[in-house]
Amino acid sequence: MKSHLIFIGAPGSGKGTQATRFVSEKNFKHISTGDLLRAEIAKKSELGIEVKSVMDSGQLVSDNLVIRLLQANINLEDSQYIFDGYPRNIAQSMTLDGEVLKDSKSIAVYFKIDISKLVQRLTNRRTCKDCGAIYNLVSKKPKIEGKCDQCGGTNLIQRADDKEEVIENRLKVFQETVNPVLKYYQDLGRLIEVNAEESPDVIFNMISSKV
Repeated sequence: MKSHLIFIGAPGSGKGTQATRFVSEKNFKHISTGDLLRAEIAKKSELGIEVKSVMDSGQLVSDNLVIRLLQANINLEDSQYIFDGYPRNIAQSMTLDGEVLKDSKSIAVYFKIDISKLVQRLTNRRTCKDCGAIYNLVSKKPKIEGKCDQCGGTNLIQRADDKEEVIENRLKVFQETVNPVLKYYQDLGRLIEVNAEESPDVIFNMISSKV
């Protein structure tokens, strides 16, 4: 039985880079709850209308709604999935196992990285507004300054949540919630840890060897 992957890591630890590669090279499907929420709203489905009502009122989408969203949009028999950005806490981890994954095999991958290095990585991150390609002004510069290698767009922006004060708050929240989640998967024998400071190739090969 093939394994689904649950990516756990602080913002900017490289989860998105690896998810993109597993989608293109290993035919995984990338599950981002934020993308699913937006897609469901766009479809104007019954669930989407319910989600929109909650979001328009300024409330957080409940775990129950997220689980229903996942159940409506994935087929564990036909595809391998990467869960990215969910679960965020131990309650969500348990619910994901009990209500969605059930008897399906899954592995949690923790992208471990020094927090001080993460701040530097994120504050130098730039995203192409046209195609979404991600660059870093220190480690992964575009070939031509200010121009996207993939689509040729010249609108490389710093996301609002990549500014230092925002990053520090996001990392604080992450650190406060991640340890119980890691222990949950470790106790079940389903946790692997990768050094997120290694090259993308090394990380990709290590995860690939486990699935």
